[in-house]
Amino acid sequence: MDLTPREVVEELDKYIVGQPKAKRAVAIALRNRYRRSKLPKEMREEITPKNIIMRGPTGVGKTEIARRLAKLVNAPFIKIEATKYTEVGYVGRDVESMIRDLVEVAVRLVKDEQTHIMEAKVRPMVEARLVDAICDTRRAQNLQVDKTDVQKALEEGKLEQEQIEIVVKEEQKPMIAVGGPEITLGSMFDGLLPQKRKKKHMPVSRAREILTAEETDKIIDKENVYAEAIRRTEEEGIIFIDEIDKIIGKAGGSNNQDVSREGVQRDILPIVEGSTVATKYGNVKTDFILFIASGAFHVSKIEDMIPELQGRFPIRVDLDNLTKEDFKKILSEPKNSITKQYASILKVDNIDLEFTEDALDEMAEMAFAENETSENIGARRLHTIMESLLEDISFNASGDHPLLKVKIDRKYVQNAFKETKKKFDLKKYIL
Repeated sequence: MDLTPREVVEELDKYIVGQPKAKRAVAIALRNRYRRSKLPKEMREEITPKNIIMRGPTGVGKTEIARRLAKLVNAPFIKIEATKYTEVGYVGRDVESMIRDLVEVAVRLVKDEQTHIMEAKVRPMVEARLVDAICDTRRAQNLQVDKTDVQKALEEGKLEQEQIEIVVKEEQKPMIAVGGPEITLGSMFDGLLPQKRKKKHMPVSRAREILTAEETDKIIDKENVYAEAIRRTEEEGIIFIDEIDKIIGKAGGSNNQDVSREGVQRDILPIVEGSTVATKYGNVKTDFILFIASGAFHVSKIEDMIPELQGRFPIRVDLDNLTKEDFKKILSEPKNSITKQYASILKVDNIDLEFTEDALDEMAEMAFAENETSENIGARRLHTIMESLLEDISFNASGDHPLLKVKIDRKYVQNAFKETKKKFDLKKYIL
């Protein structure tokens, strides 16, 4: 990862509107990881990541910043809700499960990369098995079969939707975890019992995916995959702890809930501080994992956290409330903007949506007014507005008609939200 902090911010700007302080903080944290990786081993061991805590209302981009950051460098990333650890009695789910979940993500990342590398190598074997499966299925239906014709049709992509019967490995039983690493019931008897296989009916396209995974699994060195996954988890992993303010009691509080919350903070502390967690792939050191915490902090303050945990989040960033101008930018500027998403979805059913500037102005103004007069849910308000605005079009679009061009202008938006606008007009008379 040789992106400079400025380049990281530029990449984040393509998807997230505003919040320059938060973007700068995460960009510096990411670059510091790269800088650390270039140091001698003795010095590297002494430098730990500077964890970040974001404070701001819901829907302003806290989670999206962390998620996009991880995607940018293809780093193992998970988002967890801090409240899940208070759900059962004083302490809920085992906090070490966040590290085990992160390792699973890393294993999947490495496996996907290896599968991509091995794809060309296993393709002939997969094609051969598919040809055999298609021929066997047709013979079972008393159809005439020419293997050469089948192979040619398969190469030309003409048989992707044909239903075939293939024999595949039976999936392992679900994992169980009782206060420690997960145990996969099937893996307990690996090597002692033969792998169970069963017949399944599916289209050729789906069978190709399963057979590719099977053939790749045979030639991939699992030990290397697991070792690389653990290395990436330890050196590149990012854990986003959302709603951390929900496990912080009010200052001076002494009821049972506050005791429970403080207990969860104390359980999370050693993970953030640096400890070794046992997983089914091996032991993982958490010393160099980057933790990004976030919360609205309406009731409690960061200063109400236990001092030890506060000290582990030295970088604090305040995120701004979204303005009307921000809402307008969110509607049109990002690569995956909400208007582009809805236009793409409806194009499937021959509707060509076009949003005018004045329509975007009107929607932005409505989102801002709704957040001001009712609960502030940030940019998520735009999803509510878009769903209501396009409900009639979405319901009636069937794809059976020629391409229809639909222009969404200010007048269209005002007609769709007549009742809502009336509600805003009446608000000024309420004392």
